[in-house]
Parts: sequence; C-alpha cells; structure tokens
Amino acid sequence: MSHIVLGLGAAALTAAGSVWYLPAAADLRAGDDRPRSTRAAARACLAWWATCGALALVLPATSGWAAPGAVAAAGATMAAALRLRAGLLHRVEQREEAGRWAALSGPVPIADRARTRARRTFLVWLLSGLAAACATAGALLATAGTGGTLPATAAAAVALLSLVVAAARSHTLR
Repeated sequence: MSHIVLGLGAAALTAAGSVWYLPAAADLRAGDDRPRSTRAAARACLAWWATCGALALVLPATSGWAAPGAVAAAGATMAAALRLRAGLLHRVEQREEAGRWAALSGPVPIADRARTRARRTFLVWLLSGLAAACATAGALLATAGTGGTLPATAAAAVALLSLVVAAARSHTLR
C-alpha cells in the first residue's frame, strides 16, 4: 500500500480521534480543578493522538519505513510512559483518599478486587500474546527472509487471538 494512502488514513483517524483528544485538552486546560492523575492521563492521550498526527505528516513525505517507524516508536514510548505515570499518580491519590476516610473514622471504601484481578489478567494475557506475535514474526522473518506479507499477517493473527483470549479471560473473572 502506498505511503500516501496510509498518511491519509492516519490523518482521517486523527481527525476522528477528536472525540478523545478534545476532552483531554479540556482536562489539561482546567488545571488544578482536575486531579493530577487525570491531567497525566490527558497528557498521555494527547501524546498518542499527536503520534498519529505526526505519522499522517511523515508517511507521505517518506518512501521508506525507518522514519515512520521511529516516529511511531518514539510516540508510543512517550505516551506509554505518561500513561504509566498517570496510573501511579492515581494509586497515590487513592491511598491519600483512604487515609482521609480513615481520619474521619468512617468506612474506608474497599477497592473492587475482582475488577483489579480482571484487569491484571487481561494485561498478562495481552502482553504475553504480543510477545508471542513478535516471536512469530521474528521466526518467520528469520526463516522466510524479508519478502512477502506472511510474517506481518501471522503476527497480526497471533496478536488478535491474544486480544480475544485476554478479553474472554478477564470477562469471566468479573
């Protein structure tokens, strides 16, 4: 597929993503009216969508895959780090809130353990499936060479299967 077509697709996806990045921008503009974890999650959301927008600009301008791959890897790494920080901030905020409830001698809200366990299960199955997809693509590239779409197709099939299994496993734990 042409880089221009992929760039147009990324631009259309970025435009459609306004459903997510405009509220995130509003959360950032609200400043201290929003919790720190919400603002950090909004930064991560904006980083994801900025990466998609950057790909929409880079893809038509290049003919190789090195520059778009570098943009995608850098943006995904930055956004994942920001999202991880948001999760850590959320945990700190939850502990602070539990301490406030304890100081009031009231009932401390108990976290839903089943939901936490389901999320953890989903994450474990998804990450192990993505690792299997990378291993599958690597093995096929090593044995079949660099030509053809077989490695990408096989890796996509393994990743999709791991997503389905992860969703099914986490749903049964709820």
